[in-house]
Amino acid sequence: MKKYTDIDSRKKAFVFELDNVLFPAKDYLFQVYYLFAGFIEYLEVWDAKPMTDLMVDTYIKHGEDAVFNAVQGKFGIDEKYRANFENLLLTAKLPLKLLLYQNVLNLMQDIVVDRKQLFIVTNGNPVQQLNKIKQTEWHGLEAYLTCYFAQETKPKPEPDSIDQLLIEHNLQRKEVIMIGNSEVDELCASACGVDYVNVTEFL
Repeated sequence: MKKYTDIDSRKKAFVFELDNVLFPAKDYLFQVYYLFAGFIEYLEVWDAKPMTDLMVDTYIKHGEDAVFNAVQGKFGIDEKYRANFENLLLTAKLPLKLLLYQNVLNLMQDIVVDRKQLFIVTNGNPVQQLNKIKQTEWHGLEAYLTCYFAQETKPKPEPDSIDQLLIEHNLQRKEVIMIGNSEVDELCASACGVDYVNVTEFL
């Protein structure tokens, strides 16, 4: 398992993705499913628990995009509620804060103590990703974070957001390391000419 001290000390900036890198993506989505099922229970007098269970099970087996259709098919939910579901995915006020992976929290704290720079460069809908960031327990790290939403330039693996970061913070490519958990991030790092490490090496 890697630690901060295993990373080249000449690195000045660390660039993280959000989902499944800082915390599990499901930690956000499962809370949204719980909220949506509660919303439907209140309006339609259906039992929220089996609905929540189906949404979680569908996500695990078939992915995020299949969730609403599965619930609609099983429970006969009106199509008009699709818009509520999609809005909730973007703007939900979560019952519980999102918690960083412990080893990633340790890593980020070590980076800050060593006076290096912390960045998040995240794909996905900027409204949703910002909502996640606002509801994460950062343990004070938020003061040291600079965030870029790749969709505002071009989504990764296109290098545009990283190139912008390098220019705005006067960094050389050799001074930067990207930490991700997908082929997209790995391809982006390669396109940018910066080093890459998979977060699983720290977990």
